[in-house]
Amino acid sequence: MEFYKYQGTGNDFVMIDNRSGEWDHLSVEQIRQLCHRRFGIGADGLIKINMAEGYDFEVDYYNSDGSKSFCGNGARCSVAFAFFLDLFEGKCRFMAIDGEHEAEIHNGIVKLKMGNVETISSDGKDQVADTGSPHYIKYVEDLVNYDVFANGSGIRNSEKYKEKGINVNFVEKITDDEIFVRTYERGVEDETYSCGTGVTASALTFLQNNDLISVKVKTLGGNLKVYAEKTGSSFRNIWLEGPAKQVFKGKTALI
Repeated sequence: MEFYKYQGTGNDFVMIDNRSGEWDHLSVEQIRQLCHRRFGIGADGLIKINMAEGYDFEVDYYNSDGSKSFCGNGARCSVAFAFFLDLFEGKCRFMAIDGEHEAEIHNGIVKLKMGNVETISSDGKDQVADTGSPHYIKYVEDLVNYDVFANGSGIRNSEKYKEKGINVNFVEKITDDEIFVRTYERGVEDETYSCGTGVTASALTFLQNNDLISVKVKTLGGNLKVYAEKTGSSFRNIWLEGPAKQVFKGKTALI
């Protein structure tokens, strides 16, 4: 199998050009093997770029455990890969598991339109939002020294969330228009360097309480930016912006 490796602010993905349908039947075990950091290529997820009637392409995303979901950074890397494959010029429309998306790319920076968010709910003092994947958002202090793995795993595997799973984001305010976000991701079952849907969910909770139209977001893997229009308790015209880079190309045997 020929593959490409991409990363978006440290979120890394095995990318496969599957427009011919050759890799439609990859098994969960094969996906896990390819994403394994000691026995495979190593990645947070695997993405197949498929054909999609009426769209420039389809993003078929799998977490490293083989489960399917939507991934914001994965989608941004998919846009960069599709641009590399000459599937569009400048702007595109694609399908993903959560529906239609728009995106644009300029000088390696991908701006991705996310789905609308109707409500952000509360769970005690914390918040929950769905930005294509479900996210739990908790504001903390001294985030650089916070035990993200232990606390994130505890919330993700709690009685309330363990059946369907939830991503857990810990957020610290840096300035009036910038936050720091660290994320424990379900499906990866560990902290990742960045999470696009988690960054978006966290930014929306910040925008909800501040008179802003955009917020800068620092992650372990780099910097992103989220734009959104607030209407009451809902958000429209949500965009996630940041770098997406090709790391290397290779060939791998399948088990």
